[in-house]
Amino acid sequence: MDQAVWSELLPFPIPTRWPRAPASPSASAFAMITHHPSLLRPPILTRRVGVLGRRPALHAFLSAAVASARPCTPPLRLRPVRAAASQVGGDGGKGAVPPRALGAALLDFASSNFLPLALVGGVILGLLDPNLGCLAHKYSLSKYSTFGIFVISGLTLRTKELGAALEAWPAGLYGLASILLFTPFLAQFIMRLQLFPREFITGLAMFCCMPTTLSSGVTLTQLVGANSALALTITVVSNLLGIIFVPLSLAMYIGAGAGVSLPTEQLFRSLVTRLLIPLIIGKVAREASKGIADFVDGNRQGFSVASAVLLSLVPWIQVSRSRSLILSVQVKAFAAAIAIGVLLHLALFAFNAVMLQILSRLEQKGDSVFAKKEYARAVILVASQKTLPVLVAVVDQLGGAFGESGFLVIPGVAAHINQIIIDSMIVNWWRKRDQQFTTAN
Repeated sequence: MDQAVWSELLPFPIPTRWPRAPASPSASAFAMITHHPSLLRPPILTRRVGVLGRRPALHAFLSAAVASARPCTPPLRLRPVRAAASQVGGDGGKGAVPPRALGAALLDFASSNFLPLALVGGVILGLLDPNLGCLAHKYSLSKYSTFGIFVISGLTLRTKELGAALEAWPAGLYGLASILLFTPFLAQFIMRLQLFPREFITGLAMFCCMPTTLSSGVTLTQLVGANSALALTITVVSNLLGIIFVPLSLAMYIGAGAGVSLPTEQLFRSLVTRLLIPLIIGKVAREASKGIADFVDGNRQGFSVASAVLLSLVPWIQVSRSRSLILSVQVKAFAAAIAIGVLLHLALFAFNAVMLQILSRLEQKGDSVFAKKEYARAVILVASQKTLPVLVAVVDQLGGAFGESGFLVIPGVAAHINQIIIDSMIVNWWRKRDQQFTTAN
């Protein structure tokens, strides 16, 4: 490079002739440090030299040699775009749900709403193909299903729940009064409604006079974790007392002196064989073997599912038997009967809930049994439902005294299915709220 160029770039004057390097190594190193231009030029000099296309200095070759001797850094590996997109959506995680998560959500929904799904499935199956349901009725499958339900109830019944049911006797008395006295009183108001065919209204009024359900109330009580022993006690006692109260209610509010009589001996035998005996069998098996008790306690969810499946057989068989009559009725009349049944059940549910709340505030001695959740829920569920098998038995024994037997049963079938579906949805809501409360605490 010309001396003029160096003079422009360096801040000190450059001699016209470079001094001769000393002979000793130390002096040579000192001369390179103090006089070699490549060690003194600023960074801009490197860029200017590169621009001018001059040969690089000796230290550039040394730097390149050292750099080439270093181990190579492994290249940066990027994750596949498809795998990353499957974990985080394009909108920060709010995108499409992976197939595995969607399947888990569907399974969770099915397990949480198994009972209403099973009931709706039974109704749809009975409407689509009644042959299998009629065959099940021919072999009395509904009787065996009820037997199995109460065997499961006996297996899952803990002894401490029996003691708790005895402590909650005021709640039990209220449940019996609501089932046998208040709800039959509503039958006279239903009889004032105008609907064709007239048997629909009569059937709903008769449904109000029935005792509580034989199995669904107890099953729902177990699902929600309430006191199933109290629910069983109210169920058994109300159905036994119903042998006396049902004929009186029918004659007072519906028959008006029509001479209604009930098959007392047949109903009593049915209650004993389908409720008490299987319940005792299940309870004795639980108390006789600790292994059975531990197995049942460890698989309570599975036994609840089995009980729900057995319960869904009842509406399936009833709809299969009444399919021809259901399809022959006008859609408007059938929809009106269903709506009246739904409103009736919601009114009973709301009435029992409000009455228990009032009674819990009136009782001032310690903790009220009406205020305890495990007692209140059991009473509300059992006292708000009505049984269909007893209605069918009563209609069969009447011999057409109140109208066509098939039309009398149809609104009862619809009301029975609706009350179970509604209560199962309420039970699922209770369970989710309890889980949220437990998680929050």
